[in-house]
Amino acid sequence: MSLEKTIRIRLAAEQAGNRLDKVLVEMFPQYSRSCLQGWLKSRYITVNDKPATSKQKVQGDEWLQVDIPRQGETGDVQAEAIDLSVVFEDPDLIVINKPAGMVVHPAAGNPGGTLQNALLHHFPELAGLPRSGIVHRLDKETSGLLVIARNLPAHKSLVEQLRQRTISREYVAIVQGRLVAGGTVDAPIGRHPQDRKRMCVRQGGRKAITHYRISERYRQHTCLQVILETGRTHQIRVHMAHINKPIVGDPVYGGRLRIPAGSDESLKRQLGLFKRQALHAASLGVLHPANGKALQWQAPIPDDMQALIAALRNDCAQHGEVPDAPR
Repeated sequence: MSLEKTIRIRLAAEQAGNRLDKVLVEMFPQYSRSCLQGWLKSRYITVNDKPATSKQKVQGDEWLQVDIPRQGETGDVQAEAIDLSVVFEDPDLIVINKPAGMVVHPAAGNPGGTLQNALLHHFPELAGLPRSGIVHRLDKETSGLLVIARNLPAHKSLVEQLRQRTISREYVAIVQGRLVAGGTVDAPIGRHPQDRKRMCVRQGGRKAITHYRISERYRQHTCLQVILETGRTHQIRVHMAHINKPIVGDPVYGGRLRIPAGSDESLKRQLGLFKRQALHAASLGVLHPANGKALQWQAPIPDDMQALIAALRNDCAQHGEVPDAPR
């Protein structure tokens, strides 16, 4: 491991009795909690030259040492030459339009070919950041916008914006069923008690709020604009299934394929071949970490969802209906 710098300082007597992780947050406000936790787990932080833990109590008068790793330490994630659609970049931020089918982080079933592998190739300086600067994620088969921090202060700012819910995220979703009006789903989400790979609405889950409004309504489907107030795993997919309007193509929460009566072969083909959830992160807004300026980006609806929308509109026309967008 190469170091950017080492900080060695004696802890004050008035800090005695406090947990080390809380002391670190107070002493190093320029670094995020997740970054400090990562350094603790990697043994980059010692107290009296012994590896420290987040929960240990400070006695006061100990020597605290923080070895700050140089940006460029990749850990187990390797850089890979994978094409990326970069929507925006500056010295602090990168915004990516992720395609459907790309996993964000390496995991047991996807050790390579991920967004993180690609980022490390195109932006090697991200290697020294927690999760290579990625502060939020999209499911593998969800397309759309992701923001990545390019340095530690930007990472801390984005993590805090997520915590305070000031990052705006708007999605386009095509769901099964005909909604009559927009609304809000306020239902806690947790792990499914039998299937640990699934999430579900359940008592004791984490607070989850999803707002939706109708963009277009077809004979037996609806195109929605969905706004996340919270960011739980699979949140939109779980909430839409919870109100019996699952997302088209969702292999986990979508249920059986529903084809409207009287559909032509084109619509049947589009619905039958759509094997990923019809969900796209179309709009993203953040406050710039350096100057606080509000920034907003848009990503066009991908071709597969465009083709599905066209087939649904054509199906309406063939039945003498017009896709409507009620208020």
